[in-house]
Amino acid sequence: MTYILGGWQSDFARNYAREGLEIGDGFAEAVNGALAETGLEPEDIDVGHVGNFVGDLFTGQGMLGGFFAMTDERFTGMPASRHEAACASGSLAIMAAAADIESGRYGTAMVLGLEMMRNVPGVTAAEHLGAAAWAGHEYLDATYAWPRAFSDLTEEYDRRYGIDEAHLRRISQINFDNAKRNPNAQTRKYSFSNASFTDDDEANPVIEGRVRKTDCGQVTDGAAAIILASPERAAEYAKQRGIPLDSIPRIKGWGHRCAPIDYGRKVKASEGEPYVFPQVKRAIDDARARAGLDLSGVDAVETHDCFSMTEYMAIDHLGLTAPGESWKAIEAGDIEMGGKLPINASGGLIGCGHPVGATGVRMALDAFKQTTGTAGDYQVEGARNVQTLNIGGSTTTTVSLVVGV
Repeated sequence: MTYILGGWQSDFARNYAREGLEIGDGFAEAVNGALAETGLEPEDIDVGHVGNFVGDLFTGQGMLGGFFAMTDERFTGMPASRHEAACASGSLAIMAAAADIESGRYGTAMVLGLEMMRNVPGVTAAEHLGAAAWAGHEYLDATYAWPRAFSDLTEEYDRRYGIDEAHLRRISQINFDNAKRNPNAQTRKYSFSNASFTDDDEANPVIEGRVRKTDCGQVTDGAAAIILASPERAAEYAKQRGIPLDSIPRIKGWGHRCAPIDYGRKVKASEGEPYVFPQVKRAIDDARARAGLDLSGVDAVETHDCFSMTEYMAIDHLGLTAPGESWKAIEAGDIEMGGKLPINASGGLIGCGHPVGATGVRMALDAFKQTTGTAGDYQVEGARNVQTLNIGGSTTTTVSLVVGV
């Protein structure tokens, strides 16, 4: 069993390059922020894990584990490693850290996810992010690979079940609205008109195919860090702070599945199956099974909404509706704050922002905040169990966690 002692998130509205910062500066902020939030010192951390997708491409910087000791020389000698699975990089770093703890190798781990992505033009950023697709084989005729990929998913849902794109626009609107309550959200000060969530080509222009501007997650600079602990170390921590051990959230369950990198192969393989992405469904179900919960035991979800269509897919794969019927939960208000299962109270990738390697860590940190009642204005009342769903590529890698008290 692995406990989450706490953590820290940067303000996702920031632009590191405009502030004259490098990726190492964002790394140091996250390390120091997590230590300050938990009251721990570098000597208290046994191992470090870093989630990052494209630091090498955007900044020319690899070897990110070396920035622990650059941040504070007391980390010198601490083992550290970097993990990559596109948008699921942060979650894989958590999985590796939890495995370290559960194996007995180490008692505590710092997991840090970060990305610096706003230092290049948009088309260049899109090219770098396209590395998560099958290079030289997919989306060769698209300017923006990932909007094209999830436009194709919209087409697939339309072919199998039918789809009303007004429901996709509503998902975006909900996530932007939620982000206004989150002091670290990239879009919290954005303003929109009613036309921004319609098919108005001026107010909501087409990016690729059936994906429009407000359907898209954000290109974001940012970092998040959490500190994990074994039961023994968590008990020591709780005793030192005079709090009950059972008030500290733990990772109750996890699911991790992979599929071929090629989107077309995935979709072809699921033809005739109830779910478009069966490996996503399995990761979700694995996490709940390991946690000993079903959907009724989950109080909130932080899900991957790199595009509104991704969340539309997640709704039915989470089991909130039957396959292809995600629109029912949207129309019923089930996914909104105060609804049956609030999704992305933080604002998600669309509203909060998406520094790719940090997203899985940020999701786990928001699950920690929700289950400790410290999420502030975006708190889901009474949340005791929160499920995350973090997806890399076109569901090539999927990781789901259940975090609860």
